[in-house]
Amino acid sequence: MLRLEDVSLNYGSFRALNSVSLHANEGELVVLLGANGAGKSSIFLTVSGLNKAAGGRIRFGDKELTGQKPSRIVEQGVVHCPEGRKLFPGMSVLKNLLLGAYVHRRDKKGIARTLEEVFSLFPILHEKKDDAAGSLSGGQQQMVAIGRALMGRPKALLLDEPSLGLAPLVVKQVFEVIQKINRAGTTVLLAEQNAYAALQIASRAYVIESGRIVMEGSRNELLNNDAVRRAYIGA
Repeated sequence: MLRLEDVSLNYGSFRALNSVSLHANEGELVVLLGANGAGKSSIFLTVSGLNKAAGGRIRFGDKELTGQKPSRIVEQGVVHCPEGRKLFPGMSVLKNLLLGAYVHRRDKKGIARTLEEVFSLFPILHEKKDDAAGSLSGGQQQMVAIGRALMGRPKALLLDEPSLGLAPLVVKQVFEVIQKINRAGTTVLLAEQNAYAALQIASRAYVIESGRIVMEGSRNELLNNDAVRRAYIGA
């Protein structure tokens, strides 16, 4: 289980997160809904160790993640796929993917097995493995970003806005893969503005506004909540 307990975060004098508490049970797919600037990415950056919490605790199973280095957090099984993909555009698809396996670099056979699993999820990446990542379409680049995260062998995968800027058909394909990853046993915490698509595959969801969790519930509870529908689904 990934658990945040009263986590706060400051950017200078600005409080970006205010006593955030949430959890994702083993094997769950949990969605974090919110507008731009609500704090979704700040939560992920704090969990992954790239931001230092101003207060609270972050735990994964019986392991304390608070204050750990990002590489150590990946070793514990929590891997972050950031918003905006953050690929190295001039490097090949294969080299971008292998960067995700850096913490396992001594396990060459394990890396080869994981790479085959990624290629089975995204066959197009095998076809384009020698192409520069920057030459791919937006959807294919997102596949590389997710594949790179999977190379870290996550037990819990943090996906930040994977549908951003993608065509509806590609969004559908990406969400099908996310669901497949989750069904294979990986816990997924998914931050999304595309609330309707995200809630279709979620177990539970949280709504964040101005750095605070303001609502939580099951998929159906949030899909049928009038305030959520007006704010995030447009119905």
